[in-house]
Amino acid sequence: MNLFKNIKTNIRINYRKAGYIIVSAVLLAGVWGFGLYIGYSHRPEIDKVSTVINKTPTFETTADFTAFWKAWNVLKDKSIYSDKITDQDRVWGAVQGLASASGDPYTTFFSPADNKLFKDEIKGSFSGIGAEIGMKDKVLTIIAPLKDTPAWKAGIKKGDKILKIDKTSTSDLSVDKAISLMRGEKGTPVTITILRTGEKETREISIIRDTIEIPTIETESLPDGIFLIKFYSFSENSDNLFARALDEFIKSGHHKLIVDIRGNPGGYLDVAVNIGSWFIDEGKIIVSEDFGANKKPQYYRSHGPRLFNENLQFIVLVDGGSASASEILAGALKEHGIATLVGEKTFGKGSVQELIDITKDTSLKVTVAKWLTPNGVSISNGGLEPNIKVPFTIKDLEAKRDPQMDKAVEILKAKQ
Repeated sequence: MNLFKNIKTNIRINYRKAGYIIVSAVLLAGVWGFGLYIGYSHRPEIDKVSTVINKTPTFETTADFTAFWKAWNVLKDKSIYSDKITDQDRVWGAVQGLASASGDPYTTFFSPADNKLFKDEIKGSFSGIGAEIGMKDKVLTIIAPLKDTPAWKAGIKKGDKILKIDKTSTSDLSVDKAISLMRGEKGTPVTITILRTGEKETREISIIRDTIEIPTIETESLPDGIFLIKFYSFSENSDNLFARALDEFIKSGHHKLIVDIRGNPGGYLDVAVNIGSWFIDEGKIIVSEDFGANKKPQYYRSHGPRLFNENLQFIVLVDGGSASASEILAGALKEHGIATLVGEKTFGKGSVQELIDITKDTSLKVTVAKWLTPNGVSISNGGLEPNIKVPFTIKDLEAKRDPQMDKAVEILKAKQ
């Protein structure tokens, strides 16, 4: 009996030990599972993203990307619009935000659709309204409507501030995004809301898009030995056309020249250098590119031959629509004492953009340098002041007066 009791007692003891072991195991498993849960829920935000490849940078950086990946996850998990965009679209949006962080309105990322549109535009195969636009005091602004284009015919003026394109506010738009909204199929309408200088009420102007044929040069012989060249754009072949205009000037026997680059939004740098070389001594600086701390400045010098001596009586007409390559040419002619600038302050677009492919179907247009005049003045820093300031008002326009041209003629007539 004692033996039987001892066996029963041992069995009860063993059951208790087994129970302790089981309870301990369950508790350990629970603690381990809870630890796993806590660890999993508190894992780095980047580890929670399972649908994106190449998540970590391949370069050294001290930037903390935790906020980026947390925002990514919150937007994907909680936004009511999350099912309407793909992860790749989120990446494109993030890169656009990265470009915008530069604070430069001309630095822009092009997604695949925007990239195709932009490359079509620079090849010339596009329809639009025919107005050059830029950023002025952080407001999207008309640099100049091109002559005889839909914008010109609709009454768009240089300096008009663009507040809306159709129903889209321009307050957060880059220049290139605004341009893409104004481009479109020939024959289709676009409505832009503008605020004109000197007016308190906005205007809505509907414009029918058309194929844009950019005018280049017109010439005219005026009385008193004055020859006029109206120069509308620094397009690919316009230096050759300008050379023909100068040939007309020489053959005319005139010795007084007006070059009108009012409303000329610019274009190719090499065209400005080529034209400047016919007026400026070989070897002298026409413009330089300032790359900041990235690399040494690049100087563009006159390559000659200079066609006119110091006896040339020369006036260049400028205004707020004169931009980019127009400002390069005007600045060089002014600072080398070749021409007198008459009119109004120029627009102030003196930056250099480079288009870099990011993937096979996306690209980044980034500002890499600023243009400086021969004396080192940054064109982007507010534009160029004319030697003789002559305003052109709305009343002048309505009365079909041109006080700037009148002043240029007056100055030249007074010279022998």
